Order: sequence, then C-alpha cells, then structure tokens
Amino acid sequence: MKTFLFRSFIGIFFGAFLSVLTTYAIFFFGDVTVFQADPFIKNSLGSMFCGWFFSVTPLLFEIETWSLFRQTAVHFLIVTCLFFPLSAWIGWMPFTLTSLLFFIAVFLVLYGVIWLGFYLYFRHESRKLNQQLEHIE
Repeated sequence: MKTFLFRSFIGIFFGAFLSVLTTYAIFFFGDVTVFQADPFIKNSLGSMFCGWFFSVTPLLFEIETWSLFRQTAVHFLIVTCLFFPLSAWIGWMPFTLTSLLFFIAVFLVLYGVIWLGFYLYFRHESRKLNQQLEHIE
C-alpha cells in the first residue's frame, strides 16, 4: 500500500508538472497570450490523472504469480481503457475516424517501444546479476 501511495503522489505531481511545462511552452512559443480557465483546468486534471495511472499500473508487473503475457495484457487493457476515453473527453484526440486510427497507431507503437525498452533493460540487468552470482560461488 505504501508503494501504491508513493507512486500515486509521484504520478500526480509529474502529470501536474508536465501540464505546467506545456502551458508555459504554449504561452512562450505560441500565439496564445491569454488562457481560459476551463480548458486549463480540464487539461491539468487530465494530465494529473494520466500521470497517476501511468505510474500506478506498472505495479501489475510486480505480481510474481502472473506470467509476463498476463501482466502485459492486463496493463495494456487498463491503460487503453483509461487513456482513450480521457483523451477524447479532454479534447486531446478529435472525434474522427482518421484521428482515432492515427492515435491508436501512435499509441501501439509507443507502447511497444516502451515495453520493449523495459524488457531489454531488465533482461540485461538479470543477466548481469546472474553473472555476478556465478562469480560469488
């Protein structure tokens, strides 16, 4: 429970931080001089919620009794079921078939690249630990 709460706070604060950075970037580099409160609040809350569920759902990969396939499938389903409705509601994704297909393609590619990166990293780390254990014996 302590890990869940810690990751929750980290994710929420990271989402809020990204929201503020994005707002500053739009203000300084875009044509916007005035922000409306409603979209800002909606985007900020959405970013905090995304930060929360993207930081908490990796806890599924720590369930040792589940296979890697099950961990990945459940994680993918949860993240997909939360992210797409949220991004459509906030307005990050327009309501057209083309944009939906584009967002799905980008999401799948990013998910696959990030998953593969973590997989290769942890595989490398486990091999390194096993080699160190062999030298101890």
